[in-house]
Amino acid sequence: MSETEPEKKGWFARFRSRGTPAVETPKPAEPEIEKTEPVEPAVAAEPETQVAPSPSEPVRTAPQPETAPVEAVAEKEPEVEKPEVEKPEVEKEPEVEKKGWLSRLRDGLAKSTKRVTESITGLFTKKKLDQETLNELEDALIQADLGVTVAARLVEKLGKERFGKEVTDEEVRAAFADDIAEILQPVAVPLAIDAARKPHVVLVVGVNGSGKTTTIAKLASLYRGEGRSVMLAAGDTFRAAAVEQLKVWGDRAGVPVISKPTGADAAGLAYEALERARAEKTDVLLIDTAGRLHNKANLMEELAKIVRVIRKLDPDAPHSCLLVLDATTGQNAHAQVETFKTMSPVDALVLTKLDGSAKGGVLVALAEKFKLPVVAIGVGEGIDDLRPFEARAFARGLMGLPA
Repeated sequence: MSETEPEKKGWFARFRSRGTPAVETPKPAEPEIEKTEPVEPAVAAEPETQVAPSPSEPVRTAPQPETAPVEAVAEKEPEVEKPEVEKPEVEKEPEVEKKGWLSRLRDGLAKSTKRVTESITGLFTKKKLDQETLNELEDALIQADLGVTVAARLVEKLGKERFGKEVTDEEVRAAFADDIAEILQPVAVPLAIDAARKPHVVLVVGVNGSGKTTTIAKLASLYRGEGRSVMLAAGDTFRAAAVEQLKVWGDRAGVPVISKPTGADAAGLAYEALERARAEKTDVLLIDTAGRLHNKANLMEELAKIVRVIRKLDPDAPHSCLLVLDATTGQNAHAQVETFKTMSPVDALVLTKLDGSAKGGVLVALAEKFKLPVVAIGVGEGIDDLRPFEARAFARGLMGLPA
């Protein structure tokens, strides 16, 4: 005990500011005094924790000029959202030249590919194709969002050709890719722009968040690259963010954007845009629209009014009506097609965000069920990441095979 007492005195001397009586209470339990010795790092850690809040402390002290810019940056972060739309494009443009569209398509389908191919590969531990394996293959295709009808069709054909024979997962994936390409080929139809029309009017519909606004800008860039003149109409007048976003993308694509204040009549805006496009003999007019499915009656009325009003200038307008679908919604895309077909003259589909989902197989189910042309697909944020749909490239990419 006499040896520990000097240590106690040394310890108390260092913590004299805390008072002697407070330490005398734990005196009967000497081991506890030894346990308090590790508290020394905890006390030493106090200045470290003070270092973390140091950015906020200088607000009270002299170095206020240093915190002012930090706070300013924090306040400006929402404003940086506009450049962020462009930033990925600037980063991806060099990659577009280096990798090429097919490579980006394969990368974009990586999640969907992994989902379906891992299931197929995991089944082939047996040497011969039997009924149990066929049933499991069908389940795997359904879970990959290809739909019940497509899954049954693919498995039935495989069973007829290879039942009881030795097969590998590569052979199965190649067979499925060929059959999927056969389903997709009839709908792989690019959007035909009628050069005789000045302009060719394209009405773009879809739910909010589907990628409708960015799709319009990407289509504008695509047509500009073909040497066509393009004009955009910011018809989603109920969302100021949608109008501003389209303006940013329009600047990026180098095309004019016709807009009005928030809450303006969308049909009136479409009419004025068509008037101007005709006067300037523009090749393509792309009209954005609202997508508020939670208020279906109002949306139906608004879309019908847009069509009715622009037909006063051109009885055949719109010449194309594109429905933009978000691939991440999976089977919910079927309901969206059904709904919008009742509200507008949908004659083609665009599928976006294939790179952000494992549900890319839904495109096959949509093609089989609705037979609507798929004019383009998107696999990234860049302005060049939307391209015309190619059946074989998509089918082989989905099955993890080189195009």
